[in-house]
Amino acid sequence: MSTERKNFIGHLAGWITWPRFIFAAILIFFLTSILFPFYWMVSSSFKTKAEIGGREPVYIPSAIRLDAYDELFNPDNPSYQKFAYNIINTLKISIPTSIIAVILAIFGSYAIARLRFKGKNALLNGILLVYLFPGVLLIIPLFAMLAQIGDRLGFDVQDNLGVLVFTYLAQTIPVALYMLTNYFRTIPDEIEQAAMIDGCSRLEVIWRVTIPLSIPALVSVSIYTFMIAWNEFLYALVFLNDHTMFTMPIKINTIFNDPTPRPHVVMAASTIMTIPIVLLFLALERYLTEGLTAGGVKG
Repeated sequence: MSTERKNFIGHLAGWITWPRFIFAAILIFFLTSILFPFYWMVSSSFKTKAEIGGREPVYIPSAIRLDAYDELFNPDNPSYQKFAYNIINTLKISIPTSIIAVILAIFGSYAIARLRFKGKNALLNGILLVYLFPGVLLIIPLFAMLAQIGDRLGFDVQDNLGVLVFTYLAQTIPVALYMLTNYFRTIPDEIEQAAMIDGCSRLEVIWRVTIPLSIPALVSVSIYTFMIAWNEFLYALVFLNDHTMFTMPIKINTIFNDPTPRPHVVMAASTIMTIPIVLLFLALERYLTEGLTAGGVKG
């Protein structure tokens, strides 16, 4: 036994070098920095107020308590938060935003990548430039424009999820266009030309050739735009006043600013908001890797 242990230690000592040791230390540091906040959020959702607010940090809850989740979802709870409605509202905004952004970006990106017209590169750079502006600079002109359109067409801008989807498109379409354009440029033009020689129209080429070859990029863009709408806070805060229309970020902020502090409820709501995105990334990791790397170089 001692001989095997010595052999193991000897092999380990021979394998470890200073570069490997430094790399392992840096890797452990970054993994801890990323994973520990997530663990703290999840574990705090099962803690009591005393365990969260005490002077000494409690790393492991004394028991698995579902009081915070009961307050979020149980109608019989005196402090019922109706969090299920907030989840539904967030889905009503995030899913249409992602679908519409991808559909519009497909045609716009294809035009930039394949068609010839003056100012094409300037247009693409201008699209990216719009995305670089902070959202706070766009919210006032967007609100004023939509308010005028609403007055003429007879709809209310406030507490209107459809209007909020439109504002999210202003944030998601530029990055979707830029990502898909780079990916479409990696698809050999000869494949599409062959399809057109066989009698396909331009729309048929997009549907039968370009889209099937671009599934990884489309999945990447869909997840990215979905995530933007899922986590967005500023626009929802401005456009939503009715508590029944709140998205999850606004509801979490409301619970956090409640006169009666309930940090465990905030952590539980944050956990519910975070886990679907994590699971989505893990389930579609292969498509994300292919979609984000293939558009990085021109094929």
